[in-house]
Amino acid sequence: MKRILIYFLLMVFQFGFSQQVPKVLKTKFSIEALAQKLQDKSGKEISINEILKQHKGKIVILDFWAGWCKDCLKALPKAKELEANNPNVNFVFLSLERSQDGFLKSLDRFQMTDKENYWFASGWKNDFNNDVDLNWIPRYIVVDQKSAIAKYYAITPDDPEIQSTIDKLTK
Repeated sequence: MKRILIYFLLMVFQFGFSQQVPKVLKTKFSIEALAQKLQDKSGKEISINEILKQHKGKIVILDFWAGWCKDCLKALPKAKELEANNPNVNFVFLSLERSQDGFLKSLDRFQMTDKENYWFASGWKNDFNNDVDLNWIPRYIVVDQKSAIAKYYAITPDDPEIQSTIDKLTK
């Protein structure tokens, strides 16, 4: 009986709590999602819509991450490589740290202070993350020059579809 329970728990952990491809791959953000507020490094609030307006006319990669996330930290060198290989693409890092103090410490600890970073002070469950079906991190979304979603779902920065989407958008 113990063996069956352990097997069951392993199956739930392996298959029940892993990243799953959303059933619908969206091409735009909802009004509620765009209104979602985040905080910058100084604690100033800004909406997703305001962030995207600052990058209008540019390709943007939204990189969801946290310093406590082993998968995120493992992906960080590849994300930096993707950024270095695409100097005309703007990278926006969206942190899911559990506290503002944790957010600021992670920026320092992982040499992210020179990057454009925002923190979901509202926590994981919010209008934006719900709209984009965020169920695991890291996660990457490519946004085109008109602030529409060009690549909705990628879980690693070296996903070849990210680069092919960037290449298509720059032609």
